Amino acid sequence: MTTPDHPRAASPVVAMLVRAAEMAVLRSVVDPEQALRAGRTILKTAAATAGSAEATVVALRAMGLAERELGDLRAAEEHLRQAIGTVGAPGERLAQARLSLVTVRTERGHPLQALRVAALAWAYLSPLDRAKLDTQRAVALACLGRYQEAVASCDRALRALVAAPGTVDDRRFLAGGLLNRGLVHAYRGDWDDAMRDISACLEIARHAGLHHLARLAAANLPFLAVRRGDVGEAFAHYRAAQDTLFGFTERLATMRADFAGALLAAHLPGEARALLSLAVPDLEKSGGRVALAEARLKLAQVELLTGDAREAIAVAERAGRELMEQERHTWLPLAREVVLRARLTLEPPTPELLTELIGCAGELERDAAHLAGAAALRLVAAETALAVDDHPTASAQLARLTMHARPRERWMPAGTRLTPLSCEQQDRQLAQAAQVPAVVRQHALALEASLQEDVPGAFRAIRDGLAEMGGQMDTLDDPSLRAHAARSGERLAAFGLRLAVRDGGADEVFEWAERWRAVAAPAHARPLTGPGPLRGALGRAALVEYVTDEGTLLAVVVTGERVTLRRLGGLRAVAETLVRLRYSLRRASLREGGAGPPQPIDAIGAELGRQLLGPLADELGDRPLVLVPTGVLHTLPWGALPYLRERPVSVAASAAGWLAASGRAAVSGPPSVVAAAGPGLAHAEEEVRRVLARHPGARPVPARRDAVLEALAGADVLHLAAHGVFHARSPLLSGITLADGPLMAYDLLQVTRAPRLVVLSSCDSGMARTPADGAPLGLAGTFLARGAACVVAGMVPVGDEDALALMTSFHELLATGRPPAEALASASAATGVPGFVCFGAGHQPLVRPAALHERAAPAALDGAAAGGGGQPVATGLVGSATQLDHEPT
Repeated sequence: MTTPDHPRAASPVVAMLVRAAEMAVLRSVVDPEQALRAGRTILKTAAATAGSAEATVVALRAMGLAERELGDLRAAEEHLRQAIGTVGAPGERLAQARLSLVTVRTERGHPLQALRVAALAWAYLSPLDRAKLDTQRAVALACLGRYQEAVASCDRALRALVAAPGTVDDRRFLAGGLLNRGLVHAYRGDWDDAMRDISACLEIARHAGLHHLARLAAANLPFLAVRRGDVGEAFAHYRAAQDTLFGFTERLATMRADFAGALLAAHLPGEARALLSLAVPDLEKSGGRVALAEARLKLAQVELLTGDAREAIAVAERAGRELMEQERHTWLPLAREVVLRARLTLEPPTPELLTELIGCAGELERDAAHLAGAAALRLVAAETALAVDDHPTASAQLARLTMHARPRERWMPAGTRLTPLSCEQQDRQLAQAAQVPAVVRQHALALEASLQEDVPGAFRAIRDGLAEMGGQMDTLDDPSLRAHAARSGERLAAFGLRLAVRDGGADEVFEWAERWRAVAAPAHARPLTGPGPLRGALGRAALVEYVTDEGTLLAVVVTGERVTLRRLGGLRAVAETLVRLRYSLRRASLREGGAGPPQPIDAIGAELGRQLLGPLADELGDRPLVLVPTGVLHTLPWGALPYLRERPVSVAASAAGWLAASGRAAVSGPPSVVAAAGPGLAHAEEEVRRVLARHPGARPVPARRDAVLEALAGADVLHLAAHGVFHARSPLLSGITLADGPLMAYDLLQVTRAPRLVVLSSCDSGMARTPADGAPLGLAGTFLARGAACVVAGMVPVGDEDALALMTSFHELLATGRPPAEALASASAATGVPGFVCFGAGHQPLVRPAALHERAAPAALDGAAAGGGGQPVATGLVGSATQLDHEPT
C-alpha cells in the first residue's frame, strides 16, 4: 500500500501534480477558497497529462473538502463522488475519498449510508487512515443515537492519532476526533467531559495553526455555556462565533441550531426561535439535512412551548418524515412526543390518546439520553388517565415514576392487577426510575397521595419537590435562565395551589403562591412561610397578591388585621379588558400624529378596576397598596385605573421580594444623582437638565453604554431619558437606546451594584414577560435583581412633552423627601400622564428622614398621597366576590 507521503507517480510531472493536490487537501481546512482554485488548476493540468488519475482523485477530494468547509454540501458530495469514480486511481486514494465522503453523507442526512461507505473504504486504508476514518464514523453513529459506539470509535482513533508522526493532517484529525467525541459527550449530557475534549481540541488546533478548526470548536462554546448555566457568557461566545464563521453559511447555521437547542433546554424558547429562524433557511439552501431535521424538531418544540399547537404538529410531522428518511429511528419518538403533547392542548383526552402517550414514553426510555423526557411524558400519561377516569392505568404509570422513592408506601386501588415482571425488567425499571427528575417524581408522589385523599401527604411531596428544585437553581444567577428553568416545576406548583384553594384557606394559598414565586425569583428573595412578617412592614397599607387557579383569578389581601382570599372571576375577561386599555393608551399617545381621537381610557380603566379591585374594596379602603401581579397583569399600567389615582402603589414580583427591597438602606446624606439623555428625542436634553437642577450635586453622564454602566457603581439615583425597546420573545434583549447602541438587560447581568432608585423615562421600559410568577423578565426586573430598591419605568408609549412634564414634577416631589411611589402618584395625577409604574419598595423615601431639612419623610407605607387634596376614597367600584376566607389571623 502507498501512503499520501509516497505517491506512485509515472513521471516527475505526475508526482508534482500529486504533491500539489495533497497540499490542496491540507489547505482545504485552512483556506478553502484557495484550495478550490488549486484543485481546478490541477484538474486542468491533469486532463492533459497521461497517467494522472492519482492526482485527479486527490484534487477532487481537496475540492470536496473545501466545498464542505464553505457550506455547499451538494457540491462537496459531487466532487467526492467524481473522485471515487476516477478510473485507474490507486485503491487507497479512492478509499481516502470515501473517508471524506462519510461525514458529508452524514451531514446530508444519510448516516446509515455513510457507515456503509466507511465499510467499503476500511480494507484499503493504512492503519493511520483507519483511525482518521473512525473519527468520521463517530459522527454518523452519533446521528443514529448510537452514542456508546461513537465514543468507542473516537477512543480507538485517538489512541492511534496521539502516536502518529504529527503532520498537520495528523493534528487536524486528532483535534477533530476530540471535537467529535466532545460533541457526543454533549449529546449524552456529559458536560464536563464535553468541555474537556473541546478545550483540548481548541488547544491543539491553535498550536497547529488550524485556525478554521479552532473556530469550529469555539462555535460549540455557546452551547456548552448555556448547559453550564451561564447565559451571559453563552451570548458573548455566540457573538464571537458569529463573527468568525461569517461566510461559512452551513457551519454558522449549524452552530445557531445547536445553540438554539441549548437555549430551548434552558427554557428560553424566544431566544431559540430567533436563532432557528436564521438557521433553518440556510440549512435548507446548503443541503445540511441532518442538522436541518434536528433544527425543525427544535422549532416544533418552540412552537409547542409558545402556544401554537397546530404549527407544532405541522413542523414536528415534517421533522419526523425527514428523520425517517435518514433512518434515524432513535430520534422519531422526540417528534412524536411533540405531536402528542400538542394534540392534548387541542382535543379532549381519550383512551386512544392515552395509549399513544404510554407507548411514546416507552420508546423514549430506550435511549438513556431521553430518560428524563420519558418520565415527564409518563406523568402526563398518568394525568390523562385520571382525566378519562382510568385510575388503574394512572396508578400504574405513577408507580413507574415513584418506585425508587418510596417503594413501601405504594398504594393501588382495589382490583388493580400488575403484570409480573422478570428480574431483568424490574432492574431496568428501577434504573429508569432512578433517572426521574425530582420535580416529576414529587409530582407523582403528590398525585398518589391525592388519590388516597391524603392532602397533608400531597402537600409534603409538593413542598419537598419545590424545595429540591429551588436548591438546584440557587446557583443560577441569570434571572432569565432561572425563571425559565423554573417552568419545569410550574405544574407541580399549580397542583399545590389547587389543593390549597380546595382544602385550605387564605394563609395556605398565600404560602403556596410565595413558595412558587421564590423558586423562580432571584436567590435573595427567600419564600415566606406565612403573612406574619409582612405586618410590621406594611403599616396601614395593604398587599394584594394575585394568583390563578385553572383560569380563575383570585386575590390574597394582607393587611395588619387579617388575611382574606377572594375569587375575582375569569382571567380571560381581565386579559381582554387589559388589551383594550393598553391599545387605548397607545392610541392616545399618538393622537398628535393623526391617529384619531383618544379612546375612552377612564371608562376602560374603571372597568378593569372593577374586575381587579372592586371585590376587594372593603379590605382596601384608602390604603396605600403593594400589588403582586400574575401573568398578564405584569403588563398593566396600574396608574391608568381611576380607583388608584393619587394613591401610592408599588408593584412587586412577590411579597418576599418586596420585603427584601424594603430592607435596602436609604441614603444617609445627599443622594448621588446621575442622568443621561439618549438620541432622537426632542426633549430628552431638557428633561435631564431639569432633573439635574432639582438635585444638588447631580451630574450628567454621556449616553454611552460603558459610561452608564460605570456610573451605576457610585450613583444612588440613575435617570435615563431615551427610547425604550421591549422584546416580548426575548425580554432580556430589551433595552434603552443610547448613542452607541442599546443598553440591554443582558448587559446588566454582570453589574455588581445598582443605584437605589432607577428612573427609566422610556416607552415600554417597565414591560416584562413572566415565564413563571415571581420573575418578571425585562429591564425593571433586572435592575431590581441586581440590587436596586425601586425602579420607575414606562409601561406604554409616552409622548416627549408628557414625559418631560411628568418627570419634572416627579423629581420636584422626590427632592422634597417624598417616597417614589407617592411622588409618582402625585405627579401622574397632576400631569394626567398615567403610563408609568413604580416597581419594588416604592414606599421607602430615598433619603433617611434625619438627613432632610425640608420635612420628615414617612418611613412606612402609611403616608398619604400628596397633591390633589386629601386621600382617595374607595367609592364608585361595583364588584362582587366569593369570600373564601375572612378570619383575623
